[in-house]
Amino acid sequence: MIGARIKELRTDRGISQRELGKAIGVSQKAVDYWERGVNEPKASYITLLANYFEVSADYLLGLED
Repeated sequence: MIGARIKELRTDRGISQRELGKAIGVSQKAVDYWERGVNEPKASYITLLANYFEVSADYLLGLED
């Protein structure tokens, strides 16, 4: 669920995986792995993603719409 939310938010804003990674301090590959469900971001990155996209961590985790 989190990967789909990250991808949706990223593409809605028209930014690349590389741009998102640079903004929160991870590699493009890390963003790719999150979006494809290979890995999940650590709690610290979930917080950074939530702040970056101006959504709640619960939204990213699929606990709220």
